[in-house]
Amino acid sequence: MINRILISVGSNIERTEHIRAGVAALKQHFSHVICSSVYESEAVGFDGATFYNLVVCACTGLDVAQVNDRLKQIEKENGRTHTEKKFCSRTLDLDLLTFNDVVTAHPIPLPREEILYNAFVLRPLAELVPEDIHPQVQTTYRVLWQTFEDNNQPLWPIAFDWSDV
Repeated sequence: MINRILISVGSNIERTEHIRAGVAALKQHFSHVICSSVYESEAVGFDGATFYNLVVCACTGLDVAQVNDRLKQIEKENGRTHTEKKFCSRTLDLDLLTFNDVVTAHPIPLPREEILYNAFVLRPLAELVPEDIHPQVQTTYRVLWQTFEDNNQPLWPIAFDWSDV
């Protein structure tokens, strides 16, 4: 069975290098990879360098646990250690946002809660898959972004060089 996945990608350490390497690795492990624009945003939850963030849509025959393991392996290959506290600088952060329309708590919570609370996740989702429906709140990502009310999370699209990816 082919599963459709949405992945949040972020970095605030050597951002361009790690975003490019992360997307290149996603293209090696998954098929039909499509990327949103890249957005720059302030760090949320801690004082740190600004982040680059985007959302990737892809297809895979793997299950949820296998996808999550693959994402953690790609992070590790890019210098990420998981001994870090929750809010800190990162070389590469890959989070599985959705897996088809699955709603579950195990092996990881899906859909990922931050979809509804973080502009750096919701805006790229609304751009990439505007008519997809959030499996819990049953609203499109376009409408969720249009009604998003947290004005304390500014972000802006950037021109990103995807050559050689």
